Amino acid sequence: MTDENNMPPRVTATDAARRLIAEIRQDYPDILFHQSGGCCDGSSPMCYPADDFKVGERDVKLGEIEGVPVYISASQFEAWKHTQLILDVVPGRGGMFSLDNGREQRFLTRSRVFDAGELAALGDPPG
Repeated sequence: MTDENNMPPRVTATDAARRLIAEIRQDYPDILFHQSGGCCDGSSPMCYPADDFKVGERDVKLGEIEGVPVYISASQFEAWKHTQLILDVVPGRGGMFSLDNGREQRFLTRSRVFDAGELAALGDPPG
């Protein structure tokens, strides 16, 4: 799968994740994701009201899912820049501060390594 510029997306989502995003947006229309670096809630993708999370100047925007921006810290991006992150959903409790908490399902990040052609098409990391 590629975008309109023939570039593979750095982040994508399963149908289950898209459904949960739609459910959350009924309560919180303006949200964003930040891929956690592994503190209190592990390395889960965290979903926040856009007004409640300050995106850092070194955070990297990976892309958007259903119009929802997805960010990752620069240091995390360095470790994962060779992979496509895939937002998915599994049963369980979401992160303590994440909007999936209390919905009996939580977001989970899966990944797939880009092939050589995809990496060449991606070139420099997003800014």
